[in-house]
Amino acid sequence: MQNSSRPRLAAPVAAAGTARALSRNAPTASPLSRLTGTDGSPPGMSLLTLSSALNMVSGYRARPVRKKRTRSREPRRMSAPTASTPTLITLLRVYIPFALAYVLSYLFRSVNSVIFPSLEQDIPELTAGDLGFLTSMYFLFFTAVQIPLGVMLDRYGARRVQSGLILFAALGCIVFGAATSVAGLAGGRALIGLGVAGGLMAAIKAITVWYPPQRWSLMVGLHMAAGGLGSLVATHPVEAALGLAGWRHVFFGLGAITVAVSAMLFFVVPERGSATAASTPVGPQFRAVGHIMRDGYFWRLAPMVALQQAAFFAFQALWAGPWLRDVAGLDRAAITGQLFWLAVGMTASFVFTGWAAGALAQRGVSYVATGNAALALFLVVNASLIFTGLWRDASSTQVTALMLAFGAGGAVGIIYFTPLQQAFPIELSGRATTSLNFVVFPAVLVGQWGQGKILDLWPKIGNGYDPEAYAVTAFLFVALQAAALLWFLFSPARPAIRRSVDDSRHGATAPVAASAAGDPRRP
Repeated sequence: MQNSSRPRLAAPVAAAGTARALSRNAPTASPLSRLTGTDGSPPGMSLLTLSSALNMVSGYRARPVRKKRTRSREPRRMSAPTASTPTLITLLRVYIPFALAYVLSYLFRSVNSVIFPSLEQDIPELTAGDLGFLTSMYFLFFTAVQIPLGVMLDRYGARRVQSGLILFAALGCIVFGAATSVAGLAGGRALIGLGVAGGLMAAIKAITVWYPPQRWSLMVGLHMAAGGLGSLVATHPVEAALGLAGWRHVFFGLGAITVAVSAMLFFVVPERGSATAASTPVGPQFRAVGHIMRDGYFWRLAPMVALQQAAFFAFQALWAGPWLRDVAGLDRAAITGQLFWLAVGMTASFVFTGWAAGALAQRGVSYVATGNAALALFLVVNASLIFTGLWRDASSTQVTALMLAFGAGGAVGIIYFTPLQQAFPIELSGRATTSLNFVVFPAVLVGQWGQGKILDLWPKIGNGYDPEAYAVTAFLFVALQAAALLWFLFSPARPAIRRSVDDSRHGATAPVAASAAGDPRRP
């Protein structure tokens, strides 16, 4: 290149020719450059435009051309979140719609703990195994869609996927409310599980797009708190609605609300282009899941998260109600009250845990270390369920303390989502989280259904189940979680080489070295 005495180019055309010549000699962009722009912005948001390239070469400064604004039927596209982005706008148009969908997800997930006496009354042949089976259908279909869900989220965006998928939950409400058999109830629960399968993953995808990385943990925690609110709604409000309209009409009403939330997601959430994902063939996008599922760190972490969430949701989403009746000896009104405190503990922990994990990370305590400590505390609480004799004569205050402590364990799993997100490129973020869910929710399904099968091994006592059976299931959950924690701590597997997204032209991933000091996957 010439020195500063070289005459300036006479016209933009000459400058463009020089720019083309330079581009032919420029080195090939590294795979990491495909993950962010030259200014560190997300993909597709680079500030290096053609005009700025010309200006750098020739000093040519073109007057900016104002484009004529035209009305579009597509939702307005917002710029990438920066320090100047109005937080309130992002909160109202991005967080709130996805949070409302997640409220419904947890409401559907938890409602059987409250309505199970009505189900047993209307369908007398319903056994503990049947109750566990139909409830676990939610998690079966929830799980089945996780891998294609991750590809769809990365390819089409959270807004389009979530607004369409949740309509299956509305249909499931109608089927469940009209059911007169175990098969009908199971079919309704299956559709509901399919419809809300994107409740967390779509929101996490939106958060990684619209918020900077240092806010991911906080925003995921706030989103999980919305799920806790759904569990709160599934207690006293649902119990009151049952007294007014019955469980069938409650589900018909929930179906109508679900349709309204779908419309809000589609028309209120702003669109964010994803040209890289949309232009990549579907096949390579699915093959990228294989790189995630073969990652050594993924399989160190996944069993631990899966078994902890299985123990938590088996109790919180179904068996807490029967346990309070059969072990603690509470009546229906008292059960609803204790389920309320279980949801309060979960909701509070979602908010606090996200904030605390982020604050500790800024002080040098890794997310993994925080998660491991929280898991150890949860194991102590879970182990207390083994000693059923302690709770048979426990006071209301003691049972409430147990519910609050157990509910707080619901946030343990979300701590590990942040290091998992940071361990893979942003364009794989949807597939990374759904791959973990693909392991987590089969464990939840087996735990929920399996506990019902174990309870059926003991003769029924009146209208309930033998407390000894509850003790056995609690012991099994604690033993499995402890084994998974030991596997994580002593496994020889180490973080794999970080990989970029499949290139649409080459169909293969290119390795990107991860900094050892900054690798979030290091325990």
